[in-house]
Amino acid sequence: MKILIKMQRKEADELPPQVPISWVEISSSVSRQYQFEPDGKLSVKMVDDSRPVAQRMVESFLNKFFPSGYPYSVNEGYLRYTQFRALQHFTSAALSVLSTQSLLFAAGLRPTPAQATAVSWILKDGMQHVGKLICSNLGARMDSEPKRWRILGLHDVHGALCYAVILLIFLKELLLHELILLLAFLCHIIKILIILAFYTAADVLYDLGTGLEVMSPLCPHLFLEVAGLGNFAKGMAVVAARATRLPIYSSFAKEGNLSDLFAKGEAISTLFNVLGLGAGIHLASTICSSMQGKLVVAPLLSIIHVYSVCEEMRATPVNTLNSQRTAMIVAEFVKTGKISSPADLRYQEDLVFPGRLIEDAGNVKVGRSLHEVVSPSKLRQFKETFPEEKFLLNRGSRWTDMILEHDATGEDALRGWMVAAYASDMERLAREPSTNISQEAYEKMNSVFSPFVAELQAKGWHTDRFLDGTGSRFVF
Repeated sequence: MKILIKMQRKEADELPPQVPISWVEISSSVSRQYQFEPDGKLSVKMVDDSRPVAQRMVESFLNKFFPSGYPYSVNEGYLRYTQFRALQHFTSAALSVLSTQSLLFAAGLRPTPAQATAVSWILKDGMQHVGKLICSNLGARMDSEPKRWRILGLHDVHGALCYAVILLIFLKELLLHELILLLAFLCHIIKILIILAFYTAADVLYDLGTGLEVMSPLCPHLFLEVAGLGNFAKGMAVVAARATRLPIYSSFAKEGNLSDLFAKGEAISTLFNVLGLGAGIHLASTICSSMQGKLVVAPLLSIIHVYSVCEEMRATPVNTLNSQRTAMIVAEFVKTGKISSPADLRYQEDLVFPGRLIEDAGNVKVGRSLHEVVSPSKLRQFKETFPEEKFLLNRGSRWTDMILEHDATGEDALRGWMVAAYASDMERLAREPSTNISQEAYEKMNSVFSPFVAELQAKGWHTDRFLDGTGSRFVF
């Protein structure tokens, strides 16, 4: 690279500048002029560009849809995340066209006056707001497991859907036996899907709601019930997706450029939503003009949609400590003495069963209430085991319960986890059980903890907080 420096004239009584005021950089086929503004900002102006048109178009696309300084301004995995995010929004937009077409078709076939149809449509949209309100109470869980909730923990959804059904029946004042049977059947189908998916989340729920909307023409006389349930599910999914967006973007913000990441991410979403709408309109007027076509294409788009979100989450290197990531870090360190970075650990995370116990990490379970773990008569004894620590450990036959104090940090959680892991390892290797095994494990933890935390922070992990979702904590 050649650099041509042009110094601006200064008054004779001024000191020579320590840095160049303006300069021109020539690299390959591009010449750019850089100049410091009076406010200290650096402005860049293109002087000459003899690159091929295709190359200039690629750079223009990167400037509009990727953060400034890409790829050096973001953490590893951002490109793969963006690729699948684009595919996710494309399929989502196409599905929305098909579902809207089905809803309009179902509403038009109803043998009711236009005014009643309009009222039903308003009530149907209102169910989405009900879903949003219910899901808004789950924010702490989303902080702890943003990946899982990005792909809504559905363990509460079945009960919520039942309440929605009751509300819809009340609004319509329809107590017909056939309606009750149909809605009960729908709820049980949803429950079966929830059990199969267990802890999958927002986009599964969104596609479930879209599926109900697509199938609404099959029962036009139940338009409000089916469409209302669909929008109820989609409302919960929207809240979960938006609530988890910030921690996911934060994991890529290498230089504190969160606003730039958010803006460029929304640009990508908008572009592929528009393309998806175009594809959806084309499908709706050709292959999906019939109900049979929708029942073939819609599930295919839904599968691609959920797969894209799963790949997005797998590519995201979240660097905060929650139960699963803490257990994985401790297990690896106890077993090999090594520590993985967030980028290395991301593909090992279990997105479906994040709460599973890890034997090499001491089978630690966090978040149970203190009264469920320790009887009042033994509380003082447990506290005196590690009097200076902000955790209590109760080692059982199947797992070890750890309860944290209300102001415990990520480092406190790591200390307790390592004690449990070392105690479990010593117990497994010991020929005879020892009564002081917890104390021995505690001393071993103390001997390695300082270098362990230093290396952990050097790898990019944030140890100032521990995100345990809605887990119970205690204070004396």
